Amino acid sequence: MVQPIQRINVDATARMLEELAKAAQDLNVSRQAVIKTLVRQALDQHYLAQGARRPQSAP
Repeated sequence: MVQPIQRINVDATARMLEELAKAAQDLNVSRQAVIKTLVRQALDQHYLAQGARRPQSAP
């Protein structure tokens, strides 16, 4: 089942946007894809550090 998408706004410095754009270009993906991948990795690391599993969304 596909989860519903919610849009968010994130403020970033010009330097961070340049780094994201470079990473996206190197990977041949969109900047949004890089951001989503990095956020997912950070959340996974957070849950691993806590020794907890990722929370499941309610049905």
